[in-house]
Amino acid sequence: MRSNSPTKWLAPVVCVLLATACVVKSGDDTAASDTAAVGTTVPPVTTAPTPPPLPPPDMRIEVDLTARQLHVYRGGARAESHPVAVGSAEWPTQTGSWGISQVVWNPEWVPPDESWAKDESPKDPGAPDNPLGRAQLVYDPPRSIHGTNDPSSIGKAVSHGSIRVTNEVATQLARAVMEAAGVSRDEAWFTQVRENRTRKEVVDLPQPIPIRVY
Repeated sequence: MRSNSPTKWLAPVVCVLLATACVVKSGDDTAASDTAAVGTTVPPVTTAPTPPPLPPPDMRIEVDLTARQLHVYRGGARAESHPVAVGSAEWPTQTGSWGISQVVWNPEWVPPDESWAKDESPKDPGAPDNPLGRAQLVYDPPRSIHGTNDPSSIGKAVSHGSIRVTNEVATQLARAVMEAAGVSRDEAWFTQVRENRTRKEVVDLPQPIPIRVY
């Protein structure tokens, strides 16, 4: 007697479907695994080495307004001193501590936005009437240490707040400050800026040189 029960013919079909599902699933898993492997691959990251910090400058400058003297210290000891002109009673030189952050060779003079300079005109680098002389050490703009076209003023309280030195001292200090701050130039470069007075050169110092005015 034949049986019409569906169990007998469903069993083989279920087995086939299960076997097929297993094969498909296995393929999907492999593809997913390959995709994950590709997606998670991270290229090596290379970073530039951090440059070593600059050594502290072996130089500092102090300006004694009462004595009208500029002192250069190296290694904690006073190495040299120079007479200076300082601010007048009406335009005194500010006291405090800063860092010399820029050296300008053969600077041009631009009248500052102050009442005493309202009728003044700019002066080109090397101009005989340029009040900044041959070199300028900038620490508290517009005030700075700079050379002068009036060497007879050295030792007096006659400036508008800046500190004046002779042009010879200004160029010596400019070079010394650059070297102490780690800025190197060859001898030919220094010769050119000294001899060509109309050639302005601005040098930013990566490591300011300490200055105290008191």
